[in-house]
Amino acid sequence: MRIKAIRHGPAHPLRRHRRLVLPVPSSAHGARAAAAGFEVHVAARIREGKTGIEAEGFVPHPLAWSRGSLSLRDSFAAVRQLRALYRELKPDIVHNVALKPVLLGSIASLGFGETAVVNSLTGLGALFVDGSGSSAFTRKIVEFALGRLLRRARSCTVMQNPEDRDFVRDLGVPSGQIAIIAGSGVDIEKYRALPEPPPPVTAAFVGRMLKHKGVMTLIEAYRRATEDGAKLRLLLAGDCDSENPGSLVPEQLREFASLYGIVWLGHVADVREVWEQAHFAVQPSRGGEGLPKSLLEAAACGRAMVATDVPGCREIAIPDQTGILVPVDDADALAKAMLRLAEDKSLRERYGATARRLTETKFSSRAIGQETVALYDRLIGR
Repeated sequence: MRIKAIRHGPAHPLRRHRRLVLPVPSSAHGARAAAAGFEVHVAARIREGKTGIEAEGFVPHPLAWSRGSLSLRDSFAAVRQLRALYRELKPDIVHNVALKPVLLGSIASLGFGETAVVNSLTGLGALFVDGSGSSAFTRKIVEFALGRLLRRARSCTVMQNPEDRDFVRDLGVPSGQIAIIAGSGVDIEKYRALPEPPPPVTAAFVGRMLKHKGVMTLIEAYRRATEDGAKLRLLLAGDCDSENPGSLVPEQLREFASLYGIVWLGHVADVREVWEQAHFAVQPSRGGEGLPKSLLEAAACGRAMVATDVPGCREIAIPDQTGILVPVDDADALAKAMLRLAEDKSLRERYGATARRLTETKFSSRAIGQETVALYDRLIGR
């Protein structure tokens, strides 16, 4: 996995180095922790990204686990590897990010009473939206496990929106062990407000090509929006995911692109290139979002938004301020909202300017980083 380079400053001179383990290649959390005086270790399935991790000043530890699998065999193997790593490193804190690392990392940390644990659930994911190919029994097992693992002493669960916080609280996790932190934020220096590109008006979706992301509804909405000749262009930026059972396949996307004139860009290394071409963002998610990074980046670039009315999306796409919300799986409503923005430049500009201000005041990565490090310090008593 590739690790995006984020430069960080020297360690705080008054703080003793503590050891942080991230069982996920998350350079954003690692960079802020390193700047605050932590020794950062990254434990993940590392392919070509080892050099990038080392360039950040982090220590890489390859794990042989599959991101898309919750099989018992793979899970037990990952837990064994993590426990061995924790015995060797004796970390002061472990920060698990996303559902699978939260489950396996929390199990692996059992018995390491001196290690504090932060569990960041970046949305509830496809498992709690459409099952992601799993049975209801599997979901019940995951809920049961979360309800017990997240109560561990010297731990805190970080959610990204109030609805997800309530979900965790309903599992029996004490309110005092739950915090809301808006993901990893957005770098408002890197993602700056951009002028509108020339016509034709272009909508863009950035994300993996997954069914629970609402890609099929978006394609149908675009077909309906343009069937009478409306001048609207659609960009899809993101890869298919062979490890996710809910992923579209490249052949499908190429067929839709050919039929409806959609531009599928595949993976885009620098999404600023997408927002330079697009007039507004569209996020048709069916749910399970924590706080969509794609919307944060679009907002920072001064783009208006159309999104579904689900937790996470509604924190950024605020009706009559930064964008338009539509019901889930409603292609007609999505088509009408896209056309409304496409036909009203002044509305796009007003929403886009407000969206940029929102990222500056509430969602900047600097502010989010300070919250995260303060949480680390509280848990380990610094």
